[in-house]
Amino acid sequence: MLNFTAFIPRAVAQGMPLLYGSTGETITQKAGNLNLGIPGVMYVGAISGVIGSFLYERSVVASAALNPALAVGIPLLSCLFGSLVMGLIYCFLTVTLRANQNVTGLAMTTFGVGFGNFFGGSLIKLTGADVPSITLSRTSNVFRTVLPFANSTGWFGKVFLSYGFLAYLGILIALIAAHVLKRTRTGLHLRAVGESPATADAAGINITGYKYAATCLGCMIAGLGGLYYVMDYMNGVWSNDAFGDRGWLAIALVIFTIWRPDVGIFASILFGGLYILYLFLPTGENLSVKELYKMLPYIVTIIVLIFTSIRNKRENQPPASLGLAYFREER
Repeated sequence: MLNFTAFIPRAVAQGMPLLYGSTGETITQKAGNLNLGIPGVMYVGAISGVIGSFLYERSVVASAALNPALAVGIPLLSCLFGSLVMGLIYCFLTVTLRANQNVTGLAMTTFGVGFGNFFGGSLIKLTGADVPSITLSRTSNVFRTVLPFANSTGWFGKVFLSYGFLAYLGILIALIAAHVLKRTRTGLHLRAVGESPATADAAGINITGYKYAATCLGCMIAGLGGLYYVMDYMNGVWSNDAFGDRGWLAIALVIFTIWRPDVGIFASILFGGLYILYLFLPTGENLSVKELYKMLPYIVTIIVLIFTSIRNKRENQPPASLGLAYFREER
């Protein structure tokens, strides 16, 4: 039998990077930008936070306690800055220079992974470690701090209260994003830019400003997913090429949620559970069954895509101008 008390916290922890990535990409796509560079952005966000944390830990005497505000603030700001730079690069290429969005996104993924591996490898050499990884356990302990009464509330505390602050922040950001997109004038303008930039431009909406703001904000949110993965899920351990396909799963999650960040909260936990389901189900020595379990997130995405295409409802479709450059002179 599946032990849900142990399974759900693991599924939530596995799904949080997906939630950050999908929320950021949803905001980006609502503005009409298809950013396939999200895996690279998450990678850069993670290594930027690791660099900030590494430099701070090295500056503090080993026997001294870390300042919690600095231990959280320095990696957090470093992550946001690195992710913002990636967003600005993407916007400059696709919005200002009107480069192909698909090619630009794929190039940024390659660049982001290479950037992370280069600086990650450099930090590993500085530590002189025998294993190809960096351990920032002191900073990670601050990120993973839970509510003091979480362990005394039984299964409820284990399922709902046993997470670091970044997990709750990810849920809060998704709820705020959903509210802004659905209920505010800013969200209406953003959706108008993604659906018909020519019409939005005629109405006096700043197309370039909205595309830059949405994409950069989306990249910063996605970058936090990379920081969560290292500092919380991996207990502060950085290893090159350890992210796997989580960035691509985050993009797939956007389709699965039909561009709704609030639905992404439950969908990310579902995907996180499907991603690790093979660890909780008996497979014996049959490795082929284990590999089939690993395919479940992608199979579910394909099924959802088929059903949404068959139903063909307008609200279930991507923004009409998604992936297309806007030429004002053609308006």
